[in-house]
Amino acid sequence: MKRLTPTKPLSFPEFVGLMALMIALTAMSIDIVLPALPDIGSDLAVARANDSQLILSWFFTGLAIGQLIYGPVSDSIGRRPPIYVGLGLFILGCIGSIFATSFPMMLAARLLQGLGAAGPRSIAVAIVRDQYAGNMMARVMSFIMAFFILVPIIAPSIGQGILFIGSWRAIFGFVIGLAIIIMLWFGLRQPETLPAEKQIPFTFTRIFSAVREVLRNRISLGFTLAAGLISGAFLGYLNSAQPIFQEQYGLGARFPLVFAGIAVASATAYFLNARLVLKYGMWKLTNTANIGLATASILFFGFAYTHAGDPPLWTLIGYCLVILFSVGILFGNLNALAMEPLGHIAGVGAAIVGSLSSFISIPIGAYIGLSFNHTVLPLAGGFATMCFVAIFVMQWAKRRGQLQPALA
Repeated sequence: MKRLTPTKPLSFPEFVGLMALMIALTAMSIDIVLPALPDIGSDLAVARANDSQLILSWFFTGLAIGQLIYGPVSDSIGRRPPIYVGLGLFILGCIGSIFATSFPMMLAARLLQGLGAAGPRSIAVAIVRDQYAGNMMARVMSFIMAFFILVPIIAPSIGQGILFIGSWRAIFGFVIGLAIIIMLWFGLRQPETLPAEKQIPFTFTRIFSAVREVLRNRISLGFTLAAGLISGAFLGYLNSAQPIFQEQYGLGARFPLVFAGIAVASATAYFLNARLVLKYGMWKLTNTANIGLATASILFFGFAYTHAGDPPLWTLIGYCLVILFSVGILFGNLNALAMEPLGHIAGVGAAIVGSLSSFISIPIGAYIGLSFNHTVLPLAGGFATMCFVAIFVMQWAKRRGQLQPALA
């Protein structure tokens, strides 16, 4: 029985690896189905080709809802039990996808998968915050996200490989196996990080109080909003990548390779950020990356417009490399900045920050994806707009909030 309730802390590499895999389950559930979207849409008779992108959006909806539940619950009963529940729901959702016979059934199953994946996704951040703070938390999150970003490099190729030998339904069987591995690794190795004396009874009053605290704290609110805006543009990229590369540019089965190559830029950025954040601080890196991405998006939009929205493929790949590199700098730092004032409510704080940013990103990403018109203009225009707004939101948060000098 002791093996199922470990008490010895993990080594730093194993801790980073486990947390990364827990968070990566979300990315795997998204990216592995990208090559299968046309087949799923065809088999389940979607009304419009673009509607297949809703398979991603409904997953994100479940993720946003679930984070509001798991965070407060994990603060009241510990981090471990809600993770088991989340992984169980995720597996049930995958089984639902395997046996889906209509598009609404698939969307319902994806919603359940998102609800389940929210458990390991959000509680992993709380576990990190239980043990680290400030720039050290940003450094840990950068290492975690560096491993996490390897998923977009390999997931589409895994999905495409499964399609070569079987049906798209087998893809969901693969992620069930991954969820089981996470459940066993976590159960056997990761000790509880929230001791009983720090657990807080679950009440809706406490949740509302925490929501008010996040909304009234300019640092938490501002960087949560900025994270939502950037995540929305990135979700638009995920929604648009398959039709842009496979349909507009005719890459077909080569799409996973191009998608993977572009994702390397983000992994590079995460590793680089882990080294630079202790030297320059989260604010300087985040602000520079956001301004750079906004500038690149405006320039690329203008260039693409002169080519009727269909610029040469190599220029699109170059722009996407800028997107993924910038996102690699932005994601970990924005979330760490938003969480910095919330150490005393890490569980519910991570839930609110993650959920609010997700609810912001979902309609933005869906709008960008559904706006695909066989040009790259919606993608570039979406990033330019969201980054531009995020610049002002971040400046507002920094001027009006109390950003610690060590983080600036």
